[in-house]
Amino acid sequence: MTELWHLPDRLTVGGKSYPIHGDFRDVLEIFSYLRDPALPEFMRWEVALRLFFEGQIPTSHKGEAMQVLCRFLTCGQEEKPGPSLMDWDQDAAMIVADVNRVAGQEIRQLPFVHWWTFLSWFHAIGQGQLSTVVAIRDKLRRGKKLESWEQDFYRENKDRVELKKRYSAQELQEQDRLKRLLERQKGREEDGE
Repeated sequence: MTELWHLPDRLTVGGKSYPIHGDFRDVLEIFSYLRDPALPEFMRWEVALRLFFEGQIPTSHKGEAMQVLCRFLTCGQEEKPGPSLMDWDQDAAMIVADVNRVAGQEIRQLPFVHWWTFLSWFHAIGQGQLSTVVAIRDKLRRGKKLESWEQDFYRENKDRVELKKRYSAQELQEQDRLKRLLERQKGREEDGE
C-alpha cells in the first residue's frame, strides 16, 4: 500500500533492482509496441522490456519482468479485461488537451512526468471532449441509443469517435491484393467481358 505513495524509479526483478524509464512518453511508446500487429507477441514484449528496464533482464526472469511492467502500467491496480474504448495514439490530441487542463500546464514541455502522475491527471479529467467520445463509443459498442446531441456529435466527428483497426503488414498486403482483383474485375465488366 505504501508503495503507491512513492513514484518508483527502480523496480525489482529476480531479486535485482533495475532503473526504469517511467516518463509518460516512454510508457506510451511501450504501449505502441505492445499493440503493434506487425510484430509477433514475443517480440512486442522483448521490445517493451528493453524500453522499460535499464539493463538486460535475464531470460529466466522475463516472465516476472512482464508482470512487474504490467503492475507498473496499472499503478499496481488490478485491471479488468474488456473492450477498448480508447486508443492512446488515435486519441492523443484529446488526451493531451484534457490532461493539460487538469495539470494546469503544457505537460509535453515538462522534461519528466512520471507515468503515475500522468495517470492521476488523466483519471481526474472528468467532463471533456475525451469523456464525450469514450461515452459515445461505449453506447455504440453496447447498442444503446444515442441522445440527439450525441448523434449530432457523432455525425460531425465520426473519424474521431470510431476506433481505427490496426492491421499487420500482411493484412494490408492482402487488402491491396483484393482491391486490385476487384478493380480488374470491375474493368472487365465495364469493357463488356
